[in-house]
Amino acid sequence: MRKKLILALTFLVFVAGICLSQQQGRLMGQKVVQPWWYTLEQGKLHFRNGSYGDALIAFEDARRDRIAQFTRMEQDFVLFLSTPDVRRLGDSLEFVEWYITERRENTIAAILSELYYRIPKDSLNGSVTAALNQLDRLKSYPEAEFWMGETYKAEGELPIALSQYEKAWNDRSLLETPGFDMEILYRITDLQRVRGNYQEMERRAKEIIEGPGPSGAPRDELWTGNRFRSSMARILETEGVSRFLTLFRYNFTDTEKAHRLLGSFYYATSRFAPAMEHLMFAFLIQNTVLIEEVIRRDFDFTFVSLENLMSIVRSRPDLIAFIEETDYYRTIYYFASALNASGRSLPASQLWAFLAGSSDAGEWGDRARRNPIPYIERAVEMP
Repeated sequence: MRKKLILALTFLVFVAGICLSQQQGRLMGQKVVQPWWYTLEQGKLHFRNGSYGDALIAFEDARRDRIAQFTRMEQDFVLFLSTPDVRRLGDSLEFVEWYITERRENTIAAILSELYYRIPKDSLNGSVTAALNQLDRLKSYPEAEFWMGETYKAEGELPIALSQYEKAWNDRSLLETPGFDMEILYRITDLQRVRGNYQEMERRAKEIIEGPGPSGAPRDELWTGNRFRSSMARILETEGVSRFLTLFRYNFTDTEKAHRLLGSFYYATSRFAPAMEHLMFAFLIQNTVLIEEVIRRDFDFTFVSLENLMSIVRSRPDLIAFIEETDYYRTIYYFASALNASGRSLPASQLWAFLAGSSDAGEWGDRARRNPIPYIERAVEMP
């Protein structure tokens, strides 16, 4: 309810801003020209209202207006650099800044201010040429490309949508929202899955997990540490599920869906060892989130078993929604089957018994109850 109220208030403020801006423009007798980022927000409103044609026009306008703005800046900067006095300063950005201050070149100062706002100044290494190159690069607008992709996807134009997502991903370094690059990569991965291009889906899902994060290290460092992964599997095999979830916690939700997708894919293609490992990570992340959310409200809670965890989770609508969103019971079903296929019968039978005893596990509980032990399905749906 609170989230809906916040969204409603945000919408009202946005609409009020549009109306005020338009009224001021009329009073001044001027044509209303919205900045490109404002036009993008208008497009999002159209998209969420299902007006895909209007949304696409707004996103294209936003992209075109951004290109036009930074093209003008680039041209003005080139013209300024071409003057004899400035040319004598060479490639030194420090000298050029001094000249701008001394001569009160306010237009050029504003251009550099905009550049430094969007690009870390230190990355330019004091080079005028680098600053000019970055102005050219800033013409790209990955957010607009992404939302155009969303619109084409909603209209069923999947190849065009994929192309737009790829454009947004290629220019991801210009994104202004932290973590938005992962949302784009997930969209690409999912579209490849929908189109049945499983080789590319696999490559992109691996990139989500193993690709470089903000620090340059692999995004999922726990996964890339093979020795630790082996230790986790050994504890699970010899001491069972409850001990595994007591010893290990991992709440890196950014890669949970990718692990789940790859685990399902490898299971469907009879590659049970990698399927088990990826589903182990998805299972661990899912249960870590559940345990930590329960502890957040009940500090005295101690995890003992999946059964005692679920006795609390089932009373929490937010956690039930999380279970549905992450295909919790489906994950356990194929995790148990992959464990059994990999010769790890103890945790496989424990998970199978948990599913069989869960009345809310749906078809996955029904499947477990129909068979006394986990088994390998010869005909499995692709993820």
